[in-house]
Amino acid sequence: MTTNFRPLGPTDIRISPIGLGTWQFSQNSIAAAGNWAVIDQDAVNAIVQTALDSGLTWFDTAEIYGFGRSERALARALLTAGVTPGQVVIATKWWPIPRCAGSIRRTIDKRIKNLAPYPVDLHQAHWPRSLSSIESVMDAMADLAEAGKIRAVGVSNYNAEQMRRAHARLAKRGIPLASNQVKYNLLDRSIEQNGVLEAAAELGITIIAYSPLEMGLLTGKFHADPGLLDSRPWRRRRKLKERLHITLPLIDRMAELAAQYDATITQIGLNWLINAHGPRVVAIPGATKPRHAADAAGAMRFVLSPDELAELDRIARSLTAYQPISN
Repeated sequence: MTTNFRPLGPTDIRISPIGLGTWQFSQNSIAAAGNWAVIDQDAVNAIVQTALDSGLTWFDTAEIYGFGRSERALARALLTAGVTPGQVVIATKWWPIPRCAGSIRRTIDKRIKNLAPYPVDLHQAHWPRSLSSIESVMDAMADLAEAGKIRAVGVSNYNAEQMRRAHARLAKRGIPLASNQVKYNLLDRSIEQNGVLEAAAELGITIIAYSPLEMGLLTGKFHADPGLLDSRPWRRRRKLKERLHITLPLIDRMAELAAQYDATITQIGLNWLINAHGPRVVAIPGATKPRHAADAAGAMRFVLSPDELAELDRIARSLTAYQPISN
């Protein structure tokens, strides 16, 4: 498989265009917010092994994902797979609500312990909703970077103005802002309209796209068999069912392209995401089964043509009745 590693913003960290999101490793239905069923450690091990075998080189987790359970489950799975520190890139996140910036310094040792023996390559502020200013949060992150406890600093769910403030504060310490993790996919184009994508391009920041398949809607499986929704967690079932008919024209064209490329609809959706803006955007789909990880990784083996990328863009924009799914 051709991976074509990409830089993580202006850092020296290089990652595959597709990584693995691990919210589903929360191993706690409450912490998963009704979006994921509980996945045991054996299943986590199998998913991570398949991700590694399929060419994924990085994993994204967070403090709030099961209150550390996802971090620990990921580390155990990597150990089981025989991965040595430095072979993969690990990103995690500090939960800011309702906390002050000082907790970044107080909690980093917990992040390090949960992920041991793997280092924290990218530490992200999960939301801009701390009790402290963005500047104070970035100062705390910079302290960790200077102390060698993390390799790079990122943010998540920051708007364009907040991202610029974070970038400017870190720059005063000689530290780059690596990334902004936001919701982005063919059906949810908010960051194209609110200035986030433009600011990221201007500042040289990587966009990490979460929910890149719009909670499974861009896989086409629910269009093919709506009955599959009956076994889904209640929150996803409700949100997806009401959007099936609206999105069918896009799914139909994606299915035609999938047949042309000997690919899946999932791979077409992810391929658009990681190629529509050059190397600026990377994606972190989740996986509740090993085959989901392998399917996602398959999006890296081909590249849609400029005309095909533009056509999918055009069809998606024509779905004016569509309302993006909130998390």
